[in-house]
Amino acid sequence: MLVTMDYLEITKRLLLAIILSGIIGFDREYKNRPAGVRTHILVAVGACVVALIQEQIALETVDYIKNNPSLSGSLSLNQGRLTAQVISGIGFLGAGTIMVNKTSVKGLTTAASIWAVACLGIAAGEGFYAITLIGFMAVILVLTVLERIIRVPVLKILEIDYTGDDTVKHELVAFLKKENIEIRNVNYHICQEDHQKVYKLLLELECAPNIKAIDIIDHLADHPHVTKVMLEDS
Repeated sequence: MLVTMDYLEITKRLLLAIILSGIIGFDREYKNRPAGVRTHILVAVGACVVALIQEQIALETVDYIKNNPSLSGSLSLNQGRLTAQVISGIGFLGAGTIMVNKTSVKGLTTAASIWAVACLGIAAGEGFYAITLIGFMAVILVLTVLERIIRVPVLKILEIDYTGDDTVKHELVAFLKKENIEIRNVNYHICQEDHQKVYKLLLELECAPNIKAIDIIDHLADHPHVTKVMLEDS
């Protein structure tokens, strides 16, 4: 008779993977990140199913050896083989959430969270409830609480195009300093646009995490001589 896992146990493990990965996915979607609730749940469910398959194979192998002791030497059981493929293979999905441009790389945290929910799905599928729950709490701690505790200054690139003279540049720089924004590096050049001299100011800024970029952009854009403002992560 074929040995199978208990249906209730299978359901419990899958539900645990769905609930915990859904919470992590909600955090990513709420923060407008590339992968949201459904992506995280699907990754965790897939990983959980692989872990369940692996456990079912193990149960059947052990049962077969019990019923056929003479074959015990020819049968091997590798508990980590399938889950190892999940952990390495999930990288392609995480890579899809990473966006790279010439000044910044975005989506690394979401890629890491996808990899983490795959690991949580495996733990749930294997029935390691304590590891799953503690691992989940660690992921949530990193994604939410730690973000508020550790305030790392952010480097940003600010590009300002303006007309006028050097007085305008001094006014713009004075405003940034007044807002406690440290200017780390300055690049400055002049070009002609529509028969008009345009000054391009490229600044590398160190900003406190609590500074709202939109407020800075709005104030600079309101200056009568400013024609363009762009702010990007360094």
